[in-house]
Order: sequence, then structure tokens, then C-alpha cells
Amino acid sequence: MTRRGTLVFGWTLALLAMAGFARLGFWQYGRMHEKQAMLERAAQALHDRKPHPLDAADAQPDQGLDVRWVEGDGHVLAPTLLLDNQLREGQAGVRLYCVLQPATGAARLVDFGWLPVAGDRKLPDASCAQGPLHVRGLSAPPPSSGFPIGAAMQQVGPSRWLMMRVDFGAIDTALHARLASHVVRLDPALPIGYVRDLDILPNTLPPERHLGYAVQWWAMAITVFVTALLLTFRKKKKVRA
Repeated sequence: MTRRGTLVFGWTLALLAMAGFARLGFWQYGRMHEKQAMLERAAQALHDRKPHPLDAADAQPDQGLDVRWVEGDGHVLAPTLLLDNQLREGQAGVRLYCVLQPATGAARLVDFGWLPVAGDRKLPDASCAQGPLHVRGLSAPPPSSGFPIGAAMQQVGPSRWLMMRVDFGAIDTALHARLASHVVRLDPALPIGYVRDLDILPNTLPPERHLGYAVQWWAMAITVFVTALLLTFRKKKKVRA
């Protein structure tokens, strides 16, 4: 291969790598802004505590980051869903979700709180109690699942599923239903459920971590560019000698 061909090949690879690193950086930067906006909306909703009906989030389904304080009545259905790999104060556990059918609108997941899992990985016996229930809390997008790997959920008993991530498509298929795209985080003051809080970013990266990763990806793109320049000019110098 001629020197010109080598340069073209090398710069093609370098440009592809730079474009990939830059794109990953902008994706992380975008995630930072999304989570910042979500935290701001949650803080405002918690400050106002203005109750909206349970189907309020469904009125604007395009706003994936919408966070509202909701309150209303519904009926808890039979399914029990346990979200795996949920850390709390360094201890492994699961988060228990029940399906609530309001008087109007689509059924929705309700976060009843966190439960510990023993070292033998035996799941807790807790399950959703069917019947009428009055709920209030934050209606927010589900926990971030990151990059989906493997099956989203598996059935571990009658009307009982273990979830690797909150995947509404998989949930709808398993339950033969169509749930709303927001999860209700129960008010910790309610005398129901288990250990819980109103942190809408549990077990996931905060905005500042996304910014840090964005800077790292951009730094890698710059490093590739500088390295390509150095190799190009070093080769030129060697040929002239």
C-alpha cells in the first residue's frame, strides 16, 4: 500500500472513531439534561403537592419526563412484580410493584417499596394484596434500565414475576394488558408497603456522572485526533530523511 493509501485508511479509521466517541459524549450530555429536568420537575411537584388524578400523565404521553403528584382510588390486581438488583444502603434487594387499575384510565405500576434479599438469593414472600386502595405519590417515568441485556422478566410463581428491568412491552405481554408508561412512587407517609422514598433516580447515574462520562468520551475523540496528527507528521518527517 502506498503512503497516500495508508494515510487515507488511517484517517478514515480515526474519523470513524472520533465520530463514535463524540456521539457517545453528546448522548451522555443529553442524558444529563434529561435527568436534571426530571429532578427539577420532581422537586416542584413535591413542593406544590397539588394532587392530579391518576391518569394525569396519560393526558400528555409524549412528555416522557413528566413528573406529577397524583392521588386517587383504584383496585390492586393479582400480579406481583419484583424488580431485581436494587441496592439500598449497600444491601441487595428487590423493589415490589403492584398493578393498580384506577376508575378511569389505564392500569399502572405502583412502587410499594424495597425488600432485602438474602445471600441465598431467595426472593421475599411479599405479594400484592388484591382489593380497593387509595394511593398518592409521585407519578414518574420508571427506573432507567440502561442497555437491555437478556430477558426483561421471568415468571417465578402464580401471578408472580421477577424483572431485570422495567420493560412495559414485556410487562404488557406477560400480563395481557396495556399499562400506562408512568410509575406511581407511593408517598412514604402512607401506612402501606415497605421501605421506600421518593428518589426518582434510584440505582442509576445522577446528572453529574453523565457529564463526567460525556467529558471522557470527548477527551477520547480529541486524543484520537491528536494521535492521528502526530502519526501523520512523523511519517512525513521519516520519508524526507
